[in-house]
Amino acid sequence: MDVEHVTAVGPENYNSTINGRDSRPVVADPTETELNQAYLAYSGLTNTRLRVGRQRLKLDNDRFIGNVGWRQNEQTFDGSTLVNTSLPDTTITAGYLYNANRIFSDASPKGDLAMDTGILHAQYEGLDYGAVSAYSYLIALDNNPDDSTQTFGLRYTGDAPLSDGVNALYTLEYAHQSDYDDNPRSLDQSYYSLEAGVDVSGVQFKIGQEMLGSDNGNSAFATPLATLHAFNGFTDRFLATPDSGLVDSYTSLSGTLGGVHLMAIYHQFDSDESSDDYGSEAALQATYSINGTYSVGAKYAAYDADGFSQGTDKAFNRDADKGWVWIQASF
Repeated sequence: MDVEHVTAVGPENYNSTINGRDSRPVVADPTETELNQAYLAYSGLTNTRLRVGRQRLKLDNDRFIGNVGWRQNEQTFDGSTLVNTSLPDTTITAGYLYNANRIFSDASPKGDLAMDTGILHAQYEGLDYGAVSAYSYLIALDNNPDDSTQTFGLRYTGDAPLSDGVNALYTLEYAHQSDYDDNPRSLDQSYYSLEAGVDVSGVQFKIGQEMLGSDNGNSAFATPLATLHAFNGFTDRFLATPDSGLVDSYTSLSGTLGGVHLMAIYHQFDSDESSDDYGSEAALQATYSINGTYSVGAKYAAYDADGFSQGTDKAFNRDADKGWVWIQASF
């Protein structure tokens, strides 16, 4: 059993999404106490683990199924999962999920996402220079049937030595998404992620591109159960993908100096369906582990909309600057 409690230090002079301060900037960490995990587990079958109840679930890089670990209120799922490792170097995860306990807390109308979702994920790690995953996510949303989708995809990621202290880094992923269950729309949209880089004695340089494709400008590839903050910029301008789709071209540099892990990343955002320029973002992050228990960090991100406008309610219409500092204790 796992219980979490979130409290504010000082006055809530921000929009927590449930405190009524709608005119203030959003900090989506509402003050609440919640049951985060509570499940029954059974491991009496060889190489098999069964869990029934509320549980954390993270698959691959959290792009499709994740726990939104950046936020104070973790996303967990109600349902049943089975993990089997009988095949050599292979992990198979299957499950049925009927609710996502989202970061907004039970006090928010958006706190629960009722659904009938089937997941099937297999990862093989027996290759010399990488791991391959295949997955299927069948998401039927009870209260939003227009957003019910079925997604099938493949992912390959790994590294390979080039010389002493130098490694090549790479990721290739493709997925296709269509309508599912009671969705009245006919959807046909694709996703890809391409990344290449090099690691030189712990200093990593990467370039990549991720596309969430559009279906003729009417809808875009969706990942409603993902850890969204980890993708498409830290300012969270693209938590909801525009109907014209999103192409995120990025470059990053990271390494450790004097025990401080540093990262810089730059994003250029464009549409998939048309030639729209959605703007750009530059971000810096520094983290430092004090000891095995405590760590500190700071992060800053600046989004420039480049004058783009597509409806007054779009987050990516507006420039944004965000900064964070934190201290973390792990026991």
